[in-house]
Amino acid sequence: MRPKTIALLLAAALLGSRPLPAKTFELETASIGDIQEAVDAGALTYEKLVSLYLARIEAYDQKGPALNTVITLNPHALEQARALDAERKSKGPRGPLHGIPILVKDNYNTFDLPTTGGTFLLDGSLPYEDAKMIKDLRAAGVIILAKVNMDEFAHGGIGFSSRGGQTRNPHDPRRHPAGSSGGTGAGLAAWFAPLGLGSDTGGSIRGPSSANGIVGIKPTNGLLSRAGIMPCVLAFDTGGPMARTVYDAALSLGFMTGIDSKDPLTQTSAGLFYKDYTQFLKKDSLKGVRVGVIRDYAGTDPEVDKVYAAALQELKALGAELVDPVNFPPIALQNRTMVMDPVRNSEVREDYAAYLSELRPGFPKSLAELADKGIALTEPTGKFHPHPSVFTRFKRLSEGPPITSPTFTAARQHGMAAVRGAVLGLFEDKKLDVIVYPTRSRQPEIIDPETPKIIDRPSPPSLTSIANVTQFPDVIVPAGLTAEKMPVTISFFGPAYSEPKLLAYAYTYEQATHHRVSPSTTPALPGEKFEY
Repeated sequence: MRPKTIALLLAAALLGSRPLPAKTFELETASIGDIQEAVDAGALTYEKLVSLYLARIEAYDQKGPALNTVITLNPHALEQARALDAERKSKGPRGPLHGIPILVKDNYNTFDLPTTGGTFLLDGSLPYEDAKMIKDLRAAGVIILAKVNMDEFAHGGIGFSSRGGQTRNPHDPRRHPAGSSGGTGAGLAAWFAPLGLGSDTGGSIRGPSSANGIVGIKPTNGLLSRAGIMPCVLAFDTGGPMARTVYDAALSLGFMTGIDSKDPLTQTSAGLFYKDYTQFLKKDSLKGVRVGVIRDYAGTDPEVDKVYAAALQELKALGAELVDPVNFPPIALQNRTMVMDPVRNSEVREDYAAYLSELRPGFPKSLAELADKGIALTEPTGKFHPHPSVFTRFKRLSEGPPITSPTFTAARQHGMAAVRGAVLGLFEDKKLDVIVYPTRSRQPEIIDPETPKIIDRPSPPSLTSIANVTQFPDVIVPAGLTAEKMPVTISFFGPAYSEPKLLAYAYTYEQATHHRVSPSTTPALPGEKFEY
């Protein structure tokens, strides 16, 4: 054998004996795919993963910044993780969500954990069965790590409830996390889990996603079943995923779609839903896309405007064609007073009576009973906090006009259709593929301890309710930080069942910019980063 050949063989042998370059696992940035890759390699178990997240909750939920997100911690989470580890070894994984811990807003029915809706009046209420979305996710192998705080009955936008108290924003614990899915938003930002569930009636997934700097999906109403989710205003309600990345949110969405006989609205999704939305995620999806730039409520907060302006330039650099400015029609901007309020004033009483009738004995059975018992709590009692504003509002709603009233009928049947038609007309007139706007017009406010007592607290300008009245989808992605280091997000808004396109646009923008920032108040803990 020639010397040169021998040298080459020796070199190849030496190279072959070297260990492969190590991969780094970092809980802070780990996607669901990163988690499963580490498990595949034998470097991580689901039990260890749950332990890491529980350690973060222990360190930061009631200690440190005291975010106060958790209402009920799953006492069997580690046991369930061990069982899923064993199942994976013996049978293989159920799929990409196998063993993944999630945070669940406490208005989703869970048969094994209480569902309180954030109210002391339902403390200890154990539903007979899971909500449909929870059933779907459990079947996929997820672990419910915790039920998390929310605005009481999802009525509010500051993350306060009589059952859980005030949740704080991890980016600045002096500020609120927005609502009503504030516990999910704050918990995900602090990376207590990679995935969570919220619900949205007028912006309750999107507000907390924005205030906490994460990803959220308010899907087309009818894409996901509302069965087993405590109602807020059923005409506008939908559940949806919240996550730390667009990919993870899109991944989870497909596991929850489908027609459900217990929610007739899901019939509208027939032939229009997908079981895998990750197939649409491409990094060049914005090229040639006509983007309508919404300027309504510009000037509310100069810092938000500044981040939004930078985001628009980023969209343009990614190949988007900006149609600027675009303004929502007046009827859409007036949707709260013209449509949402008349529907809510009549429907809430009926919606709550239907939900309460399905609870176990011993709990209130009507909105009026909820109001009277809630108003009676005037001083803190143990873990419960007075919340006169929401219960006074409920008292008014319990005495509102019936759903047979002409005002309700006009708003429900004609008002919603009129807003939907006006928004579709905007898309058609401007030949738009998507509309973008800053999800929240201003940064989260400093927490006012008197807010739960203020009966008629003015609402900040908001565009999010347009998606609920039209029942159209809206995907939220981080866009940057203000000078105060508070997150700002942009919303990708489109017609019914345009989730594939919206997710693709959001993914392209996210992957090009990587604007999500972890809060400084919840730093990494020992053991969260390792090589394998």
